Amino acid sequence: MASDELAQKLQRRLLLEEAGAELEAGDGGGPGPEEEEEEEEEEAAAARSALVGSAGAELSAKLSRRQDINEGAASPRAAAVFNPYTEFKEFSRRQIKDMERMFKLYDSGKDGYIDLMELKLMMEKLGAPQTHLGLKNMIKEVDEDFDGKLSFREFLLIFHKAAAGELEEDSGLLTLAKLSEIDVSTEGVKGAKNFFEAKVQALSSASKFEAEIKAEQDERKREEEERKHRRAAFKELKSAFTQ
Repeated sequence: MASDELAQKLQRRLLLEEAGAELEAGDGGGPGPEEEEEEEEEEAAAARSALVGSAGAELSAKLSRRQDINEGAASPRAAAVFNPYTEFKEFSRRQIKDMERMFKLYDSGKDGYIDLMELKLMMEKLGAPQTHLGLKNMIKEVDEDFDGKLSFREFLLIFHKAAAGELEEDSGLLTLAKLSEIDVSTEGVKGAKNFFEAKVQALSSASKFEAEIKAEQDERKREEEERKHRRAAFKELKSAFTQ
């Protein structure tokens, strides 16, 4: 190996220097300038060889693993579990839930990923069909683990990049974000219109996450109360007709 060769060269140089020191002490001789220059060139060449060998081995291992993944002989490394609410803080809980709902709608295989064919169907449903190459490029823009499909985290990256202005105007991902009807142009609950959003906006912005959960619970209670009132009114009306 190149590293072993370099070690031998260095050891040999050390022995020569020690021998030279002894000769200088004895008769003032020692290795000449040409010999020293030759030794330095050999050491430099050995060092370069070691570096190239190391980099080549690392690149070869990566390419070999990529080939194994493509041929189905190996599985991509599992993505670390992440919390979308803490990692994508620029989005409200409501927005992330809308994105999750959309992701699950088009994840027809229910495997937690949107593959190329599922993305093709999504873009057709959104009224912006893409070519095969266009779909592959869309996935490639956010495919962090190079598995050729979109995880939920990678799906959220689309909207993150769209909100941050990091997508080109002709990008298929920007078209997806614009046509998805998920508003990522405003942060949190600004511009609230309905009961749910207005209630959240009225609470402290310092505890936005907890406020949204509380508002969801209040909304469900309100809907349950409305259902009870409707059932009571129906029973009253039915009783009037049966008398």
